[in-house]
Amino acid sequence: MKGMSRARLVRRTLIVALVVGIAYVTIVAAAWVFQRQLIYLPSSPPTLTAAEAIPGAREVELTTSDGLELSAWFVEPDTQGVVLIAPGNAGNRQHRAALAQELAANGLGVLLMDYRGYGGNPGSPTEFGLAQDARAAVEYLYAEAGVPHDQVVYFGESLGTGVVSELATEYPPAAMVLRSPFTSLADVGQHHYRFLPVRWLLKDRYPVAEHVTHPALESVPITVILGTRDSVVPTHFSRHVAEVAGANVVEIAGANHNDRSLNSGEDVVRAIVQASADVGINATQE
Repeated sequence: MKGMSRARLVRRTLIVALVVGIAYVTIVAAAWVFQRQLIYLPSSPPTLTAAEAIPGAREVELTTSDGLELSAWFVEPDTQGVVLIAPGNAGNRQHRAALAQELAANGLGVLLMDYRGYGGNPGSPTEFGLAQDARAAVEYLYAEAGVPHDQVVYFGESLGTGVVSELATEYPPAAMVLRSPFTSLADVGQHHYRFLPVRWLLKDRYPVAEHVTHPALESVPITVILGTRDSVVPTHFSRHVAEVAGANVVEIAGANHNDRSLNSGEDVVRAIVQASADVGINATQE
């Protein structure tokens, strides 16, 4: 009888292990299939026109190398200097209008882009696709808006830090400001999903720490902005990016990832204006 009980216990243990294993494999498979729906969270088109959202702004079209026409908002600079804003993984350009307004009020031009699949734009977002979108944006500034190479500042927000840091390896800006940068998307994903093999699963990687050490950025001044209570991109990731980049660090005490103070607050605006001024772009500091 004892042998029978032991055999039943072994069978039950094996069955439980099998069920758990199947469940885990199912979760991993779902994560593989649907990962981009978890990473990219675009919203519907803006409800305001460019001029309604940002006084003096106009709608422009960015043409990507794979033939997409992407809508963006552009504000001409008062004198010189344009900030290219690469958004995070959610929302649309209207959600960054407050930052663009503040920068324009300081005399800076702004190109506020939306990626493919965002804000009513065609296409589906991927790391490679967003890289093409960013190239279309900077090429618009150079070729169509006539902005000199040494008058362009990149500002990347969260996921956008991966976009502009990669862009900078081919098109170095006058200066670059990274808000809530992560070392890589794989690192921050593994931090949040410890039970999944994120580094093995991930298709889009955005290796920011690798990009900022690229030889093309040796003479590009970099500023890192972080919130000390960021729950999405923990501060140690942003600090590591700053360390390997030799960047200036601006800390916003008590700020979480989506707080206004970390999106369009005075410290963020001041950091971008100062980074522009440090490379000779004559913004009007209010």
